[in-house]
Amino acid sequence: MSKKPIKVGFISLGCPKNRVDTEIMLHDLVEAGFEITPDETEADVAIVNTCAFIEEAKRESIEEILDLAYLKKHHKLKAIVVSGCMAERYRDEVISEMPEVDAIIGVGGLHSVVDAVRAALARAKDSSAPRFSAFPDKEAMSLGGDRVITTTEFSTYLKIAEGCSNNCAYCAIPMIRGRMRSRSMEDVLDEARSLVSLGVRELNVIAQDTTSWGVDLYKEYRLPELVRRLGDTGADWVRLLYCYPDRVTPELARAIAETKNCVPYIDLPIQHVSDNVLRLMRRRGGKDAIRRALYTLREAVPGIAIRTTLLVGFPGETEADYEELRDFIVEADFTRLGVFAYSREEGTPAYDMEPQVPEEDKNRRRDELMELQATICARRAFTPHTERALIEGYDIVAETHYGRLATDAPEIDGKVFVSCADPKLRIAPGSFVDVALTERDEYDAYGDLVAPAGK
Repeated sequence: MSKKPIKVGFISLGCPKNRVDTEIMLHDLVEAGFEITPDETEADVAIVNTCAFIEEAKRESIEEILDLAYLKKHHKLKAIVVSGCMAERYRDEVISEMPEVDAIIGVGGLHSVVDAVRAALARAKDSSAPRFSAFPDKEAMSLGGDRVITTTEFSTYLKIAEGCSNNCAYCAIPMIRGRMRSRSMEDVLDEARSLVSLGVRELNVIAQDTTSWGVDLYKEYRLPELVRRLGDTGADWVRLLYCYPDRVTPELARAIAETKNCVPYIDLPIQHVSDNVLRLMRRRGGKDAIRRALYTLREAVPGIAIRTTLLVGFPGETEADYEELRDFIVEADFTRLGVFAYSREEGTPAYDMEPQVPEEDKNRRRDELMELQATICARRAFTPHTERALIEGYDIVAETHYGRLATDAPEIDGKVFVSCADPKLRIAPGSFVDVALTERDEYDAYGDLVAPAGK
């Protein structure tokens, strides 16, 4: 009688970059013969790939670990492994304050996951066994690697670099993940072609700073070339996320416009527009650079969807700075916008900056900006027209298909809901269809199917 495989449950927290790390670890575990289960109550070992970017993310990571500790005490779970950003940033605290954790690996220890699981299981049998830990040099780790895709089979992330060298005053990422290291052009293209051969139709290009890709390797700006070459990989949609405004050049805008499968969309986190606040944040460029980026993109790609992220309540942000930001949001007319209240992070230059903005002011500013953006979206003119959509599934309750337009990124943007004349029709997820759009609200679009599923 064959031995039952050991079941491993995996919880991945935080950003898409962290998810790619999760997928690499999953591949290593599957190759080693472990069985992956989506149900932690059925797992022998559970792994939490943690986030520690802001206080809320740290709390979520801790809560997940404590939930697993309960399963370890009261159910069949035998061992807990903690990996990722919180493990890297707070290794001593995790080791000293969380005795339930049986193994811990840092962001450079992805490929130690199999050893970590085995050691955690050994500790489950013998509590005197040493607790496994692996914190190799994160800047020496190999970039990329085979993955088990955990997104949909037709849309996934393509990570082109690791780490960040920007050293923004509020951000802990450089100390957690190290300086920026770009993957080579051919390495990125090889993975893109491999993903397409597996059925992926949408590649979402990510890094901590996508627009700095290649500068460390090639000593010159080559992202426009990468965009054009990704256009030859066979992907239907290529989307750029995490782009910095100061490196949005006319060459990049033309590459987006002229690469037929590069969607008219860009994620451009500006954080603020007050030159005073941007200087305090240690952000490259300033308000003029942001304005130039917006003009450059809209001139080259009419109708481009621009998503941004803002940070309010940074130390030293005055009401005048905040009002300047409010006015700019109206002027810029961003397609999508998210706002975060500043989180004071140990070890960052901003931690000891004065004056700190009171929590109530930070939260008020965040809420007001989100309400302002909702008003801007609600007032935006809409004209019925036809667009191509990527179908993601079928809502049984609403009896409608749903998916995304080219101007909507997965997980963070809205949906398109598609009605069909034939109520029995079921369009396969991953199919592209033409939709006659009839209505749009603040976040989502609605329309009728006008063409069957196809390429």
